[in-house]
Amino acid sequence: MPTLQLYGWNEHFMHHFETNISQHLEPARVLSIQGFKHLLITETGALEGQLSGALINSREPEAYPKTGDWVLVKRYEEECIIIDTLPRINELSRKAPGTQSTRQVLAANIDTALIVQGLDHNYNLMRLQRYLQQVIQCNIQPVVILNKSDLVPDPETYRQAVMELGYNCPVVLTSALDQAQQAAWTSQYLLPRHTYILLGSSGVGKSTMLNSLLGYKLQEEGATSTANNKGKHTTTARHLVLLPNGSMIIDTPGMREFGLTGENESAGIYHPLIDELAPKCRFADCTHQHEPGCAIVAAVQNGTLPETVYRSYLKLLREQDHFLTSKADKRRNEKHFTKMARQIFKHRKDSKY
Repeated sequence: MPTLQLYGWNEHFMHHFETNISQHLEPARVLSIQGFKHLLITETGALEGQLSGALINSREPEAYPKTGDWVLVKRYEEECIIIDTLPRINELSRKAPGTQSTRQVLAANIDTALIVQGLDHNYNLMRLQRYLQQVIQCNIQPVVILNKSDLVPDPETYRQAVMELGYNCPVVLTSALDQAQQAAWTSQYLLPRHTYILLGSSGVGKSTMLNSLLGYKLQEEGATSTANNKGKHTTTARHLVLLPNGSMIIDTPGMREFGLTGENESAGIYHPLIDELAPKCRFADCTHQHEPGCAIVAAVQNGTLPETVYRSYLKLLREQDHFLTSKADKRRNEKHFTKMARQIFKHRKDSKY
């Protein structure tokens, strides 16, 4: 099979590439980014490239090529210049760490997100729901991986708690140190020519899991701290690697923050259990908080909707609204400063005559 097809090249990208054939450009996929250098895979093998000046000047930073992107390149001896990025199927983003409402794109063209939590001190249902919410809003299928199942006496109770959240996604119990368990879930969920991304906090075992899938150490595994039994941070950049079974995984550094961005600003917070009940509310614009005849509040009161699901829904809704409000304020400020700059420029121009 041609190299590009092994790395996920399909009709979507071919359609957009055909309009650039006359420019003597060739397609490549971004495997990793280290500073200004982009490691790419082309039909003839790996190649290093840098962004063209025109591309840098014509895009916002979040639109620059990311790991998983398909790009168009022009060769110059042993290196190349990245001329453009082909339209993405999707992109995984989050609110950038810190207080400002800035969106950060992590990777692009992903089929499934493998959300990893360790069944030790890392297990946190609220954090998991934040990952699930953002991944789903980015049009990516989630799979929850509960790692370190050998560290708890009854791991099935943890899996059931995740299932009760109602997101209707696969939930896998495994130990990255157990080859049989690894083989069992990967044979079911990791498909050839599909792209996956590993997400989770530092120390949940993502690097150990990836090394086990590869059969060699791409990343050094962090030693476990004797003080808190947590793994240490080992991954420092995002890498797309091809697994022996033909699937691809993007490894990511552990993330302390994974804030919501409201990818679809009109859709609000998605939750299957909430969405199922919402049409039964008396008012079409019900906020599910204080309105009379709210089916969501009634379900919480009669016990058919878990209170933990409802409270986390409200918390995520407030978080997303805060991001979108701050984003709207930023847009208004930018328009104001642009208008003011134009007026100053016009005043200076008029004063010359």
